[in-house]
Amino acid sequence: MATDLGELLVPYMPTIRVPRTGDRVYKSECAFSFDSPESEGGLYVCMNTFLGFGREHVERHYRKTGQSVYMHLKRHIKEVTDCMFASSPKDLELNRDFNGEDYEYEDEAKLVIFPDHFEIPLPNIEELPALVSELRLHGICVFPCMSMRRAHSVVPLCLHSGWKCQKCEMRENLWLNLTDGAVFCGKWFFDGSGGNGHALDHYKETNYPLAVKLDTITPDGADVYSFEEEEAVLDPHISDHLSHFGIDMLQMQKRTENGHHTDNNARPRVSEWEVIQESGMKLKAVFGSGYTGVKNLGNSCYMGTVMQVLFSIPDFQRMYVGNLQRIFDYSPLDPTQDFQQQNGISPRMFKALVSRGHPEFSSNRQQDAHEFFQHFINLVERNSAGSENPSDVFRFLVEERVQCCQTRRVRYTQRVDYCIQLPAPIEAATNREELLAYEAKRKDAEENMRAPPEPVRARIPFTACLQAFTEPENVPDFWSSALQAKSAGVKTSRFASFPEYLVVQIKKFTFGVDWVPKKLDLAIDVPDFLDLNRLRATGLQAGEEELPDLMPPIVLPEDTRGTVGSTFILQPDWLRSPEIDEAAVLQLAEMGFPLEACRKAVYYTGNMGPEMAFNWIIAHMEEPDFAEPLALPSMMDPGPSSSDSPMGATPLDNSPPEESIAILTSMGFPRIHSIRALKATNNNLERALDWIFTHPEEEENRDTSGPRVKDGPGRYELFAFISHMGASTMSGHYVCHIKKEGRWVIYNDHKVCLSERPPKDLGYIYFYHRLSSS
Repeated sequence: MATDLGELLVPYMPTIRVPRTGDRVYKSECAFSFDSPESEGGLYVCMNTFLGFGREHVERHYRKTGQSVYMHLKRHIKEVTDCMFASSPKDLELNRDFNGEDYEYEDEAKLVIFPDHFEIPLPNIEELPALVSELRLHGICVFPCMSMRRAHSVVPLCLHSGWKCQKCEMRENLWLNLTDGAVFCGKWFFDGSGGNGHALDHYKETNYPLAVKLDTITPDGADVYSFEEEEAVLDPHISDHLSHFGIDMLQMQKRTENGHHTDNNARPRVSEWEVIQESGMKLKAVFGSGYTGVKNLGNSCYMGTVMQVLFSIPDFQRMYVGNLQRIFDYSPLDPTQDFQQQNGISPRMFKALVSRGHPEFSSNRQQDAHEFFQHFINLVERNSAGSENPSDVFRFLVEERVQCCQTRRVRYTQRVDYCIQLPAPIEAATNREELLAYEAKRKDAEENMRAPPEPVRARIPFTACLQAFTEPENVPDFWSSALQAKSAGVKTSRFASFPEYLVVQIKKFTFGVDWVPKKLDLAIDVPDFLDLNRLRATGLQAGEEELPDLMPPIVLPEDTRGTVGSTFILQPDWLRSPEIDEAAVLQLAEMGFPLEACRKAVYYTGNMGPEMAFNWIIAHMEEPDFAEPLALPSMMDPGPSSSDSPMGATPLDNSPPEESIAILTSMGFPRIHSIRALKATNNNLERALDWIFTHPEEEENRDTSGPRVKDGPGRYELFAFISHMGASTMSGHYVCHIKKEGRWVIYNDHKVCLSERPPKDLGYIYFYHRLSSS
């Protein structure tokens, strides 16, 4: 038998490789689709490139490369019929989450030789040549040889007997292991509190990675820790997992900072988590094209919700789904590095691609869905060379009007944007008296160590948010070119064009007194239909006089004043040695940002406080010199570029620095193409070079009057919204609701159901599409 098998493989031995250190083996998902070993056709792993392919795509790879030997991985899943938590067949199809004890499975692996599909079962691996044995030992086949595996059974915990560590009987700092229900104490702290570390010991013994801190369980959630990842993680199904051990989150008591407990039965308000996820309702599951969920990889729901909304838009479907055959046929040999085809792969590989090189999105921490939306649109822009750019549907122009309060003269500029951010003015709440009464009761309860009153959520009209967006705002440190001096200035913003799809973010997140980001508890009566035509920009009006197009004079401080000819050269404030607010720098650094980046953020925002500096960090964290030391400009430098402004916006009528243009033209690129590249990348040379390579010169024949926008009437209808649950964008959970075929659908990770009560008032990001003019 071994001789026969060896003879079969001998012709292909030169094409079979052994994985070396650093090689990635794609044994979990297809490089082109969502296929996995659990799919009907299983997964085929190329024994030369180690790329995985579903049954539909492996033939194409064979024809393109001539590689004949693949390892076929197949997982057969069966539902446990005697489990008291057994699910229905539809649940099995919907959830596709087989890591609990409701399922048992059998794994199968074999070698397949194309084109004849000759199969070699791998249980006979000992009879294969030594090289194939080595392949298995190096990790290509990672499934265990056992035929069945089942989660460890547990005994439900009694809520009334009190918890204690199963080893040392401690009753504080207790952790419940979510795999087997064991209760152990946490680690010891330097102040003498804590425990004896038995929860960590249990993980080392069992490899059961997740545990929940018992005294943090409330109707709003619980603290879950992953010993494997060594950090806090999100468990979107924590309620179901705890109920398995006899714990009802809605009945749990919450411990306050002073050690007292509050009775949650006295808090009838339904939590944000329950409202947004429509908990307690019998939601009907839906299936088919456009109704496929995205599995949560652990704190990846921010990505899943954004992608669900984007791929409900025809332009993205046309670019990445309607174009699939061409993408498949012309994909590179390693499609995992090709952005164009990544729409069809499973989230793990997709996340690795779109987050590569990004300090936050490449981590396993929860992120802000709005920031990911901006990041993804930037990737689409950079990878739409010579083809349709689906992100055009979001692009619009904002007209900014700045007026000198003393001379009344004005300046108009335009900038590109993809989303409007609406303030949430608490002072405009319709239930303000109720909010004031609650705050008084809360303070009284805190002073007298009593249970806090039931929280009150601020209700703010959407019209108030729009009004706050359009109101004039002060321009800090405004220099009037008419007065040739600093003066008071105000800025107003209007739409110079309306996009085909309008994205609206509600600014729910702010900073507390300790500068820790927090979320405002509020509800916005967001309308289904929106008319913004009254906010269209009008440009320079009759009777308005423009500010002179002059730059501030260069001045020197008194101790270095000199002359050039007969002209004094004076240094402006931003060229003097900076007095950086080190307290603000430390506050930012404590959030995990590099120290030098924090110093630059505080410097370039003029010591205006940690909040402005935080905005600068978010706008510049992808730049290659983000964490490099602050380099002050020389006296003759033109000063900070517009990309160093707090919001990182680039006025469309400003020409990039001449020295940057010269660098690109010296490389042989046309001047006009270099200028456009710099403008498109906020004058970042490295990104501009990348932009040039992804935007061929033949585009020079295109209209260069400005950015491409799909202007039209400002009348819109709501078709989707993303909601966030939790106290911070860096924690909690995201879900989205999308209106399809006249009905609202909720996408909660891998679960897709018809929505009964879409919580439109609790959304975070709203998506509108333009109404037809007919």
